[in-house]
Amino acid sequence: MLTRGRSVFTPVFSSRLAPAFTRYVDLKCALGRRFELPSRTLQSLDRFLHDHSAQYLDLNGGAFEAWCHTHEHVSSGVRRARMLEVHAFCLYRRRAEPQCFVPDPSSFPPYHQRLRPYIFSEAEVAEILRAASGLPRCPASPLRPEVIRLAITLLFTTGMRRGELLALTLGDYNRRELTLHIRQTKFYKSRLLPLHDSIAEEMDQHLRARARRKLPASPDTAFIWNAAWGGGAYSPTALRHALQPLFQKCGIATPKGKLPRIHDIRHSFAVNALLRWYRAGVDVEAKLPLLATYLGHGSALSTHYYLHFIEPLRTAASERFASHYGELVSPLPATGRRRG
Repeated sequence: MLTRGRSVFTPVFSSRLAPAFTRYVDLKCALGRRFELPSRTLQSLDRFLHDHSAQYLDLNGGAFEAWCHTHEHVSSGVRRARMLEVHAFCLYRRRAEPQCFVPDPSSFPPYHQRLRPYIFSEAEVAEILRAASGLPRCPASPLRPEVIRLAITLLFTTGMRRGELLALTLGDYNRRELTLHIRQTKFYKSRLLPLHDSIAEEMDQHLRARARRKLPASPDTAFIWNAAWGGGAYSPTALRHALQPLFQKCGIATPKGKLPRIHDIRHSFAVNALLRWYRAGVDVEAKLPLLATYLGHGSALSTHYYLHFIEPLRTAASERFASHYGELVSPLPATGRRRG
């Protein structure tokens, strides 16, 4: 079972590896990791070892394989993630016990192919905003056009995560400093997002619309608010149901004919930022840590993903290389005909 501490879950282990499991989890939590899901995986392994202690005196290849078989009901991607968590624990354990078992990751299920994000253009977002402004109001959502318009604006201009958007409150907006306070999100990180004047004006218009209708305006009121269930933020599902009809109305779809995901708007922010830097001739690699900080990534390695998989970035990089070093590249001289 998991017991809740001050702000994190504290797992309880009972197998012969319990001390090692506990030290490992404590270390990860001390480093600031949100470790509830990995802890649950390790607890599953701990329960298996405890229940089969007569058969497996320690974690070895046979025990690991048998434990993996108990997870065949989940997808291969989930199985791989759980196996990798055990692999990381074994590597940690090997520091103190060099002879301990470490599974071979090459035997794990393969990675799923990463979904190719849909990159919204500025023209498409402008069209979506116009469609949002025409949304009908209803008793459960009297501020629906303004709320959905603001949601799209913030997602596209800040690249914040959907959960960060839905957790945003009126007190997180500092009009004087032109910042948004994103609190304790992924990796236990809080950050301040600077806003452009035009975005601040959009938010001010939203607040004025709220005031005209005498709707709740306390510091802890959600920005992406509706009146359903006593008032509060939209749920992730409700936000998806609000945005996807707008994508459909504007004729926006992926090459496979599917509607884009909300998370694709975050991808679009990152890609468009990198494209602007490329076109301005700045050192994009040097800028990656700044973008990683703004997006709330754990490191610039996560942000580096956008350099490799988006075709416009590859094209922009090639054009930039050609403009700087094209003269150094010359075609091979033509050779004459070979004489027989």
